[in-house]
Amino acid sequence: MDSCIITDLASSESLWYQWSAETLEKLDQDHTLVINPIIYAECSIGYARIEEVESVFEHLGFTLKDIPKEALFLAGKAFLQYKKRKDEKGNVLPDFFIGAHAAVSNYGLVTRDRGRFSTYFPGVQLIMPDLNMGVN
Repeated sequence: MDSCIITDLASSESLWYQWSAETLEKLDQDHTLVINPIIYAECSIGYARIEEVESVFEHLGFTLKDIPKEALFLAGKAFLQYKKRKDEKGNVLPDFFIGAHAAVSNYGLVTRDRGRFSTYFPGVQLIMPDLNMGVN
């Protein structure tokens, strides 16, 4: 689960709220919805108290999983490739932790960010809206 999806769900006014809610509802029937500490930290920025964050994740039914060492290593290697390409876009390291965690754990990844995930973790199944068709 990418942080942007959880951010979508925080407000029904969000442009992507409907797509994100419908996608998670479908996946929830047959899958365990997983977040990791990086996603937890990114999403916590919008809340004043830990109890609020805990309530959101509990309501959404997400399971918090640690990132395996193999994924941490893979994230570092993928980030090194990124830096060598001189792709200097802000603070992107969290995306590498998220992508590597999905790759090593064989998770699908619900996201709207195809770029880095498909480039550096091509084996990860990305679950994405059809961005050419616009928002439903």
